[in-house]
Amino acid sequence: MRHSSHTIPIAPTWLAALALAACAPQPEPPALDEPLDGLTEEELERFEEGEEIFEGTFTAEQGLGPLFNADSCAGCHSDPVDGGNGSFVELHATGFGPEGTCDPLFALGGPVFQLRATEALAAHGITSEPLPPEALAQARRTTPDVFGFGLLDAVPDAEILALADPDDRDGDGVSGRVHWLPGGRIGRFGRKAAVSALADFNEGAFLFELGLTTPRLDVENSIAGAPLPDGVDPLPEPEASAESVALVDDYVRFLAPPAPARRDVRERTGERLFRTVGCATCHVPSLRTGDHVVKALAHRDVHAYTDLLLHDMGPALADICLEGAEPSEFRTEPLMGLRHVTAFLHDGRAATIEEAILAHDGEGRAAREEFEALGSGDHEALLAFLRTL
Repeated sequence: MRHSSHTIPIAPTWLAALALAACAPQPEPPALDEPLDGLTEEELERFEEGEEIFEGTFTAEQGLGPLFNADSCAGCHSDPVDGGNGSFVELHATGFGPEGTCDPLFALGGPVFQLRATEALAAHGITSEPLPPEALAQARRTTPDVFGFGLLDAVPDAEILALADPDDRDGDGVSGRVHWLPGGRIGRFGRKAAVSALADFNEGAFLFELGLTTPRLDVENSIAGAPLPDGVDPLPEPEASAESVALVDDYVRFLAPPAPARRDVRERTGERLFRTVGCATCHVPSLRTGDHVVKALAHRDVHAYTDLLLHDMGPALADICLEGAEPSEFRTEPLMGLRHVTAFLHDGRAATIEEAILAHDGEGRAAREEFEALGSGDHEALLAFLRTL
């Protein structure tokens, strides 16, 4: 019998390595309260130092108040872990200037009106900041989580501009627009996209939530425009150092985004329906970061489910104006981490995800109507998908 001279070919080394890599277990993504993968030792150290400040409690002797909403960052951002959302609901108010222009009431204590006061101020009969008569529009604001905010900050302006369609050129009834701020900056943080950079968002919280002045925001909150009584704020300005502010900024910047839960067949069907009914037109599933000095933030996909644009959501949700955002305009809320949220919409009026969807109007009406028209199985599949985010 003749033996064949043919031999079995051996897979190239790279192909074998590829096969092994495909079978290897994938690393677990960071947990909710953990930092991004890929940070340097110095960045991790700043994350940890910032976390200590974020979790720490401030006292009046350290500059808290005299008017404030919380005595720590974690006092609002702690559900289900530090950096998460919270049950506290703030009071915001704005007015209107000549020819209907928006007045943020900066000179009268706005737009955030603090609901608590230190003992020294309470001794003068002031336990919260009163609203001035000029506060013609009022709003309630729930506390969002701040997971993945460093990635949102790293999304280039060009990425946001590419998603804008202010004139509804494609005729789909959705006309998301950029919130242009003074100096040609693009707003991306806050329910009205009135803050352009994460550093500004974080530093503003020191003053408006904690009542702590900082080197850049070194004027103490007034009492609806009236000066503070003598002796209630003995600490000189600024009360928080630039380094403390920068460390908290790095803590928030380096917080990892929430990893989505694993999806079964029904939930993957819901993901498809999310796009089909039109939810993904505004809640864009993924944005891409650009160049960044922090390598862990550069050129990464962030599955935030937002376009960071302003959309008119109809008169029923309208409350305050802010900068160039009209009362009925809101920035598309990021949905990453949605499964950890317990109160929905900007003011917490919706107790469930479904209630929040049904409250969509204006530019969100068409998607809401498509959702309402789904059969029961598809209806539940879409909600099941949202509960994986």
